[in-house]
Amino acid sequence: MARYFDVHPVDPQPRAIGQVADIVRDGGLIAYPTDSCFALGCQLGNGKGLERIREIRRLDDKHHFTLVCADFAQLGQFTIVPNTVFRAIKASTPGQYTFILPATKEVPRRLLHPKKKTVGVRIPDHPVVQALLAELGEPLLSSTLLLPGQDEPLTQGWDINEQLGHLLDAVIDSGECGTEPTTVVDLSGDEPEIVRRGAGDPSRFE
Repeated sequence: MARYFDVHPVDPQPRAIGQVADIVRDGGLIAYPTDSCFALGCQLGNGKGLERIREIRRLDDKHHFTLVCADFAQLGQFTIVPNTVFRAIKASTPGQYTFILPATKEVPRRLLHPKKKTVGVRIPDHPVVQALLAELGEPLLSSTLLLPGQDEPLTQGWDINEQLGHLLDAVIDSGECGTEPTTVVDLSGDEPEIVRRGAGDPSRFE
C-alpha cells in the first residue's frame, strides 16, 4: 500500500518531501499534484516504474512520457532548444505546458519517440512538485493520472489513495488539483504544432 502524505499546498513540509524523494530514489512510483492535474511519477532511469505507469494507464509503447523539470537549465540538459523557440519557451515556464523537443543523449532511449528521437518536457508552477524536484536534483519521469476509460483525471489525493493505493508507493495530497492537462506543443519541427489544447494558452505558439 502507498504511504499517504498530506502536505501544505504552498509551504510543503520538508520532512515529508524528503521522505517522498527517498521513495522515488528507491524505485517507487508516486502520485503527485501539479499546476494542471495529478500525475504519476518515478525516477528517470526506473524501467519498472515506467512499465507500472503503462499498466495503470494501459498505454501502448507509442505514448510520449514527460520529463518534469525543476527549471529551464535542467530542461536544457535533456533537450535541444532551437534558437527560434527559446524565448517562447522561456516566457511560458514555469507553466501549464508540455513541450516536445529533440532529446539529448542524457535521455534513456526507451523514453524517446522511436522515429523522431524527441521527448516531452515541462516545468510546473506548483510549490509541492517544485520542492520535490529540488530535493531530487533531477527530473521526474511522469504521465498524467488519467485512468483508462475516464475523460478527466482524478482531482483528490485521498480518492487516488483509495482507488490506486495498492498500485503505488506514495500519494501526495495538497488539496484539490485541477482537471485540465497541460497544453502540448511539438517544437521539434520547422513550425510549432499544437498537439493538445489544455490548461496553457496556446496562442503564443500559433
